[in-house]
Amino acid sequence: MCYVVDMTRRTHRLGERLGTDHTLAVGDVIGGIDVGSNAARLKLVRLLDDGAFDIVHQERAPVRPGEGIWDTGAMPEPVIERLVGALERFAGLCRVHRAVHVRAVATSAVREAKNRDDVVARVRERCDLDLEVISGLEEARLIGLGVFRGLPPKARSLLIDIGGGSTEVARGEGEDPHELWSMPVGAVRLTEIFGTANRVSREQLVAMRRYAQRIVADALPSPIKMAPKHAIGSSGTVRAVCAFAAPPGSSHATREHLTRAVEALVGMSIAARRKRFDVQRAEVVIAGAVILESVAFHLRLESVTAVDGGLKEGLLVDLVRRASERRTDPLLSEAVVEAGRRFDFDEAHGIHTRDTALALFDQLGDVHRLPTESRLILEVAAVLHDAGYLVSSNRHHKHSMYLIQNMDLPGISDRERALAALVARFHRRSPPTKDHPDLVGLDPTERRVVRGLTTLLRIADATDQSHEAAVEGVSVSDDGTATIITLHTVSGRTIEPFEHEGLRTLFRSCFGRRLQLVIGSPGRRKRSP
Repeated sequence: MCYVVDMTRRTHRLGERLGTDHTLAVGDVIGGIDVGSNAARLKLVRLLDDGAFDIVHQERAPVRPGEGIWDTGAMPEPVIERLVGALERFAGLCRVHRAVHVRAVATSAVREAKNRDDVVARVRERCDLDLEVISGLEEARLIGLGVFRGLPPKARSLLIDIGGGSTEVARGEGEDPHELWSMPVGAVRLTEIFGTANRVSREQLVAMRRYAQRIVADALPSPIKMAPKHAIGSSGTVRAVCAFAAPPGSSHATREHLTRAVEALVGMSIAARRKRFDVQRAEVVIAGAVILESVAFHLRLESVTAVDGGLKEGLLVDLVRRASERRTDPLLSEAVVEAGRRFDFDEAHGIHTRDTALALFDQLGDVHRLPTESRLILEVAAVLHDAGYLVSSNRHHKHSMYLIQNMDLPGISDRERALAALVARFHRRSPPTKDHPDLVGLDPTERRVVRGLTTLLRIADATDQSHEAAVEGVSVSDDGTATIITLHTVSGRTIEPFEHEGLRTLFRSCFGRRLQLVIGSPGRRKRSP
């Protein structure tokens, strides 16, 4: 099919996040693409004036991206072709409906494939689509955003989502997920490990249950504090299992119902299961029921109720939030600080540097002109810039880069985390010149972001060399010849002298403005929101 569309509003690839303008208006069409282990899914919606979504188009392509991955470790060529073909069609539909923003993510199947980079590159080349491979915790966060949307502010929720390759659990308050867990066990993976697509023997069932229980016990606390005893479940697998397990006329499946459902499903032939479920679901529904049973018993739940909503909806909610709030998700802020604690970092200095750097970012917007999305990159880099001290004090900036590159942080993409790692790497020693070897491979926008954020981080870090938080706020002004940054000190404290010339040179190189640093009078601390 040939698509001919007026694309005057689009200046970026589908799925591209960094460098795009996420301003949204009533009537705009946005989209979410979810590449799971069983299928690829697309949802396009139009934004209404009351904040609701009007569905424009949704589609499920049962291409089984996870087929063979847990056996061979790589996505087979025929599966790649099926997936790329489906995403070509999805991308075409996004363009036909003139979607202004689309986020496309891949979960456990692509995440664990040895050839994931090849898959992502092929999707980008053939579909002009950026496919973002997300971590298990980011998957849990996005599912939570999709399922918790519209709940009252004081509502407490517990979510279970069973995918093909992994299972996610999220504790929520109101519309926000607050705690996240991800387990490397899903309906397709468990089925492939034990070879139970057609028939399940009594010995296989015992082994599946033990395996699932061990994975769940290793990943989840019991109980989860402040979590209700009645959980909600998302995903096609959970909906299928709950519909089968719950008594007629009820939508709640108790732990006992789930156990009886597992036994009943095992007693059914594959032909009988195919009459009750679709063909692909029939092959993996027993594994899904075993996983749900294991989670319910481990968490001592009284019941599970299946609901609509999930990852696709979470992608849409996340796009809207990024466009309207333009602030970091609190869950990410907490995760970043917690990550630093694992490496015994100077927490007070990291948070102080973050507050100063973000205040500079917010007040210097007309000067740096960096994408709004890069603010969260700066936050991660600022908090964790000294995390590498645990490995080596002399080369801690390079070790900080490595540590950040390998952290699992919900709310930030792999690419954004990689850029944050580079910003932390350049917070000292050699500056990020345009031809620096570590910047090779970045596109012009990414290179500009790394250099600009590094400049702000170096200024923020320099103001707290003593780690005594002598600066309680910053203010920015312009006298027509220079950008003036005034550092307001805490009464009775002084800023340790630092080298200004290098900062002024880097500032002018990055932003084309002369920099003047001034020590001002004490004042109330100006914390960045």
